[in-house]
Amino acid sequence: MTMTMAEKILAKSAGKKETEAGEIVMANIDVAMTHDLTGPLSVESFEKIGTPQVWDPEKIVVIFDHQVPADSIDAANNHLIMREFVKSQNINNFYDVNEGVCHQILPEKGHIVPGELVVGTDSHTCTHGALGAFSTGIGSTDMAMVFSTGQLWFKVPETIRFEIEGNLKPHVYAKDVVLDIIGKVGADGATYKSCEFAGETVSNMSVSDRMVMCNMAIEMGGKTGLVEPDQKTLQYVQNHSSKSYEIMKTDLDAPSLEKMYIDVDELEPQIACPHNVDNVKGVNDVQGIEIDQVFLGSCTNGRISDLRDAAKILKGKKVNSGVRMLVIPASRDIYRKALDEGLMNIFVDAGALVCNPCCGPCLGGHIGLLGPGEVSLSTSNRNFKGRQGSADAEVYLSSAAVAAASAITGKITDPR
Repeated sequence: MTMTMAEKILAKSAGKKETEAGEIVMANIDVAMTHDLTGPLSVESFEKIGTPQVWDPEKIVVIFDHQVPADSIDAANNHLIMREFVKSQNINNFYDVNEGVCHQILPEKGHIVPGELVVGTDSHTCTHGALGAFSTGIGSTDMAMVFSTGQLWFKVPETIRFEIEGNLKPHVYAKDVVLDIIGKVGADGATYKSCEFAGETVSNMSVSDRMVMCNMAIEMGGKTGLVEPDQKTLQYVQNHSSKSYEIMKTDLDAPSLEKMYIDVDELEPQIACPHNVDNVKGVNDVQGIEIDQVFLGSCTNGRISDLRDAAKILKGKKVNSGVRMLVIPASRDIYRKALDEGLMNIFVDAGALVCNPCCGPCLGGHIGLLGPGEVSLSTSNRNFKGRQGSADAEVYLSSAAVAAASAITGKITDPR
């Protein structure tokens, strides 16, 4: 029987020779991640189940990233709950307030390899499909069951494979490609499907760029995002992890496979406009809209390549006097690289605020929140009403290059 990547990984995890879309399987989890915002409810639910010890402390990863350092008594209490949990359960894979965003830390620290089944109490856990793992977000109470048993049931998804061809023009990036796809498919156009990204364009992308693509699969309703492992994948895994792995690839004649062809030769920078990620327009259609804040960071675009792209544009220039620009690296390692390369000097000299590695204003739960009537241009992944602060604010999404160019002019600007 021919199968997709998603079907093959779920079959392996369920101890079966084959699965098909629509089938319900009980699968063994390889990696379970939770963080400071969603973890406490998982712990509370786990304690109600009554299992004294987690099924395997070495397969659980706990990361503080959403409200770090603690910005309220409630946040500080959440941190205390999780610190006590990892201590009492002998969980060694614990990353406190100084490491960075969970979806960057997991692959960076070697927790993700091809062929695994990964779950996390965060919707953007689909990011890790960039390394050929089936990775998806789950609820906090579902995670309590994973903590207790190491298993969870899944409905095997159908697959939509985006065959992306063409060469990206200067200042057009993976973020623009995935925004274009989301605009075409719609916010619910890939609901509960495995979103595979393939083709010449994806082959030419770095692992970091593939993470951008997979990160935003959830924004079109996807269950997971996936890229077939190639030499770039294996080199990344070799550099970061000592775990064994199994490479899975899609059989192109699999019954549940649907294909969509995308040509990016003429693609221009894309902007997701308020208040939905699928409200996508070319930058020329929204140029000139005045902004109050620029956020460069998040699990989508807080990597070293994003900081480099922005720094090239900002070097020797100043952030507009009417704009607050926040630069937040996705991890401590990225922060160090940016320091070593002099990128932080460029941002500080330009007048930007450089913050500690964390989720920042992305979720509207920490620093850099928007007031009523304010407009943000953000490199993050969501722009729902009230997402980054006031429900009367507006959030536009873009690449790092558009963000940097716009910070200088004080209005949405084409970096070209």
